[in-house]
Amino acid sequence: MHEGALNRLRPVPHSRFRLFVLHHAGGSHLGYRGWVRHFPEDWEICLLDAPGRVRSAHEPPLRDADALAERMHEVIRPELDRPFGLFGHSMGALVAYELTLRLTSAGTPPVWLGASAWSPAPGPERAAPRHLVSADRLRETIARMGGTPRRALDDPDLWSFVEPLVRADLQLVDTWSPDPRTPPLRVPLSVFGGARDQGMTPERLAGWSDHVEGGFAHHTLPGDHFYFTGRTVDVVTRITQDVEPLLR
Repeated sequence: MHEGALNRLRPVPHSRFRLFVLHHAGGSHLGYRGWVRHFPEDWEICLLDAPGRVRSAHEPPLRDADALAERMHEVIRPELDRPFGLFGHSMGALVAYELTLRLTSAGTPPVWLGASAWSPAPGPERAAPRHLVSADRLRETIARMGGTPRRALDDPDLWSFVEPLVRADLQLVDTWSPDPRTPPLRVPLSVFGGARDQGMTPERLAGWSDHVEGGFAHHTLPGDHFYFTGRTVDVVTRITQDVEPLLR
């Protein structure tokens, strides 16, 4: 079921901890493959793909955060036989949050949640949804954010594939907000972001603190929305340092 949604580049059969990584809008697990080798050898890293990309490219992308969180819950449910955590970047962060709510309700909460470059605090994308702009504006927006190869924006054939996927993902992101009736999470949360990310400023990312009652850590690194470019070791080290005390 959901073949290809979970990618285990380095299987660790007797791992002490399992980390599920959720990608950004318009992205896939391919952008995070280089992270795996930097984690502790006794951690198993599972990179997740939303429908519509890589081996699930034949499936239509999901445009609703609840639906994607439910899909990811189905994917990882057989993998919850040991301590685990979730890390999501941008779109992946809000999906990881919604997934944590489901896991908690099911009695299988993660020991840690990492939310990168997205916040529950409202921003301009609610008033001016990016998924509704023209193709030229959309290309400009994606180019400013980074994370997408320039040739995918400039090549007409590649863009014809990328555009509908990006629009679907941005619809999911632009229309999401946490349910105000949801009680704060009791799962330790680490927030990550770039000091120069104009859309997700450190101040906006601090809004996560209103949604948790467990431990809260806030890491601001040099860079913009894709602050981890060229800083993978630094980010992985911070993740490891936040998680390790929870495993003792």
